[in-house]
Amino acid sequence: MMKKSRRSFLKVAGIAAIGLGAAPAMTFAASDSHGAAQAVKGKNQEALSAHRWGMVIDTSKLNEEVAKNITEACHRNHNVPDFNHEVDEEKYPNTRPTNPKQEIKWIWEEHFNYAFPDMEDEFLVEKFKHLGFPVTCNHCKNAPCVQACPTQATFKREDGIVLMDFHRCIGCRFCMAACPYGARSFNFRDPRPFIAETVPEFPTRSKGVVEKCNLCAERLAKGQMPHCVEASEGAIVVGDLEDPESEVRVLLNENYSIRRKQSLGTEPSVYYVV
Repeated sequence: MMKKSRRSFLKVAGIAAIGLGAAPAMTFAASDSHGAAQAVKGKNQEALSAHRWGMVIDTSKLNEEVAKNITEACHRNHNVPDFNHEVDEEKYPNTRPTNPKQEIKWIWEEHFNYAFPDMEDEFLVEKFKHLGFPVTCNHCKNAPCVQACPTQATFKREDGIVLMDFHRCIGCRFCMAACPYGARSFNFRDPRPFIAETVPEFPTRSKGVVEKCNLCAERLAKGQMPHCVEASEGAIVVGDLEDPESEVRVLLNENYSIRRKQSLGTEPSVYYVV
């Protein structure tokens, strides 16, 4: 059993109604002098919402340390297992040896040619050849994973966030086959023994389910920005793509940006300023 009910968690995050996007409690209306989105308060005085959530990653502010901090913050706070972690044999006896090829990842680094295979160029700018690009679930506007899921374990809210209901997941992995970004991971074993220190505020998962980035829906519900944003030192901004005055839109209007595999028609909601 989990230390905390996943059902209770989903209610807190405003996603208990499977497949039916939670009604926005607040909408981004304007930006202050610092570019931070202000919110119009609704029934929930703390929650943040948007017509369509999106992420902008400024590659000029990325370096190895920042990228590492982003991944660690995300994985630590979402109880993402590390199969290289030493297992407590007393607590988890008879745990099978680690398979070094198996991993669970919500956000990770890829080189340019893997992240953007359709944009690879013979004379690619030298800095991009060695830069690790943070990649994650793109929370696509036309999400193929949602269409592929037979149980609605994967669903998209009205605000554009693609989420998982771990209770509904039957482990068929159709969503993994449908996702062109490799943004989903499958738990071939019980992940709990491989979590160094469990964070009780977020539910752990079980063997046989798929998991991925949820854009920190649980934090947005409490009026907080995602963990990756806080750890990025300004490299990652999250906001409303449909608000022309939001910080993400200002960044996109002022800078050239690219998205992963745009030709597929999935309409990714993650942009990279280059």
